[in-house]
Amino acid sequence: MKKFSTTLSAMVAMFLFSGAAFAADGDAAAAGDLGRGFVALAAGLAVGLAAMGCGLAQGRLAGEALSGMARNPSASGDIRTSMMIALAFPESLVLFCFAVAFLIQGKI
Repeated sequence: MKKFSTTLSAMVAMFLFSGAAFAADGDAAAAGDLGRGFVALAAGLAVGLAAMGCGLAQGRLAGEALSGMARNPSASGDIRTSMMIALAFPESLVLFCFAVAFLIQGKI
């Protein structure tokens, strides 16, 4: 239960900090544009959710790969190579989400 509460608090902090980082737009705050602030908050939450999903996927992938290496040490080279290639896919989705978040805000 302690592990779950630690993970949950880390996820909440990640959502809040990523949303606050994107919402800290001085031009929108000065102009009083509330809609732009919500767009920034939504972009920050989208990046936070993508990062959370990526972290969970990469953790599970690494755990399963290590389990496979422990069961069959002779295949550890092939498993490690496949794991490194597979780790790139969730990470690329986070980078795409990050780019889309900036596009939504009109920063690029």
